[in-house]
Amino acid sequence: MKYHKLLVLSMLSAALALTACSDEVAPAKRKNYAVQVKEDIVKTDYQAPVLANVVGHKNADLIIYGSRLLNETKRLLPENVGASMNCNSCHIASGKEEKGAHYLNSFYAYPKKMPRAGKVIDLKARINGCFQRSMNGKPLDPNSKEMQAMIAYMEWLSEGLPKGAKIKSDIGGQINTKLVPDTIRGEKLYSQHCAACHGNNGEGLNDSRGNIVFPPLWGDHSFNIGAGMARTYKAAAFIRDNMPMSVQKHGGWGQGAVLTDQDAVDIAEYFTHQPRPDFAGKVNDWPNGNKPKDARY
Repeated sequence: MKYHKLLVLSMLSAALALTACSDEVAPAKRKNYAVQVKEDIVKTDYQAPVLANVVGHKNADLIIYGSRLLNETKRLLPENVGASMNCNSCHIASGKEEKGAHYLNSFYAYPKKMPRAGKVIDLKARINGCFQRSMNGKPLDPNSKEMQAMIAYMEWLSEGLPKGAKIKSDIGGQINTKLVPDTIRGEKLYSQHCAACHGNNGEGLNDSRGNIVFPPLWGDHSFNIGAGMARTYKAAAFIRDNMPMSVQKHGGWGQGAVLTDQDAVDIAEYFTHQPRPDFAGKVNDWPNGNKPKDARY
């Protein structure tokens, strides 16, 4: 009799578990992207790879380490990161999200000429530029394991594609620069849409273990004035497309589609002009002229 009761309870538990599973939300379907080489579309079903599938890859350890470095930059590279930031504080969903400053084309996009540098730079220099500006820190040794790991991760994102391929996924960053910012309105909108995560004073939020949950938007622990995110229109395009979080049923962060272009410009004007670290290397920027009007120096 006791055995019979246990059997019934066991079957009931299994049935309840199956019922619960049937009510679970199905995982989001990954988006297909076209791949272009010069003028030709060579593939129409590219999907950003899943890290869980890297097991067994000949370069798995380095790719996984690169992924960790991009997600846990402050923790793993404290000597190189001055800000309370990780690379993926801005590069959404591990650098795979459309309009989220993704890495999908990074491996094949460099070397290329960058207006701010006024010269051709390679991917290592681009990464180190982020360490010095967005992370308000120090560059990595270009030959270090850490640099190799980050590049291995970015190469893996475009693995199997021909050299020179471009994945047709919008990286974001475009907004009407003729919009006139309103700082007072921006402060009000910041309080309404941003302060709950980034703090009333832009200080960001860490959890009880010290993990960065939301990065600081100004102050001593934020990105410096040399970062792209310190520019009004550059920041505005990002926050229009990607902020606030958890308001949609799609996207890596459930982000965006709440703020208008004008809203985003006003908010960006407000927080980019708050106090933040200086950047000594600013004297070398835009050596050929054409400095953007929203540069902070």
